Amino acid sequence: MTTWVTGAAGFIGYHVSRQLLARGDSVVGIDNLNDYYDVTLKQGRLAELRKYGSRFTFHQVSLEDSKNLQQIAHTQTPDKLINLAAQAGVRYSIENPNAYVRSNVEGFTNILEIAKEVGVEELIYASSSSVYGNSNPIPFETTAAVDKPVSVYAATKIANELLAYVYHHQYGLNVTGLRFFTVYGPWGRPDMSPFLFLGALLRDEPIKLFNEGHHRRDFTFIDDVVEGILRIHDAPPEGSHARLYNIGRGEPVGLLDYVVTLERLVGREARKEFLPMQPGDVDETYADVSDLKRDFGYQPQTDLEQGLAEFVKWYRDYYQV
Repeated sequence: MTTWVTGAAGFIGYHVSRQLLARGDSVVGIDNLNDYYDVTLKQGRLAELRKYGSRFTFHQVSLEDSKNLQQIAHTQTPDKLINLAAQAGVRYSIENPNAYVRSNVEGFTNILEIAKEVGVEELIYASSSSVYGNSNPIPFETTAAVDKPVSVYAATKIANELLAYVYHHQYGLNVTGLRFFTVYGPWGRPDMSPFLFLGALLRDEPIKLFNEGHHRRDFTFIDDVVEGILRIHDAPPEGSHARLYNIGRGEPVGLLDYVVTLERLVGREARKEFLPMQPGDVDETYADVSDLKRDFGYQPQTDLEQGLAEFVKWYRDYYQV
């Protein structure tokens, strides 16, 4: 089986690709290697994937480049397609909204077109917990209204879900959207709190706690996310569908409790800087994952202490600190 993984040099895309390759599948990786964060980290992930030899092929191309994507699709036609490429980051979407429209809307439409034309068995695509905004009851359920986004990033992810449904309705494309909740772990993203907090802690710099430290987040370890994605990927086609699932741990943690856990693992007390709420941010994320458990047996296994311990070990090994 050949699976396309877009965003293969990204955090989640790398881990999904590695698991597929490790069990013997063939992966076509797509990524534009943009400089939103340290490109050397993306190159390091790719170097790990290339260790699997000819079963991994990589194309440096943007999702907006429909011509090159079409050419790749004609020579390396996917059986299934996992779209994890996107312009990420809530806060950056305030500074550069056009980048999100190009990558997350125009680019995603190109992926839908390819999935339609080659007749993939399944398109699995990344959405986000950001779609829920601040207006929904806790825990977040996939049946909740998502018509009040608080960032451009969230709005583009809602657009993805709507576009995916249109392609299901018009062309019979099987689509499954996954609303990710604060994914962390080895090889993670430098713009997210585990990287930022650990780096500041090790350098004895202040940890910036927005919303005066009152945020709560449903931190989800990368291995649990990958396990959920592959359960969907591996399931035999079952009727015609356009599905949405939350993929999280289902257990929100207060930001200060999270910092205490990190302090304990590092053996050092953090200097804390309490700051107001940032534009586009949300107070709390909390995933109702009952649908994913019911349909695919999804069951997160990694608690915060175990997951952060693995992340700290990787970070110190990778950066030699």
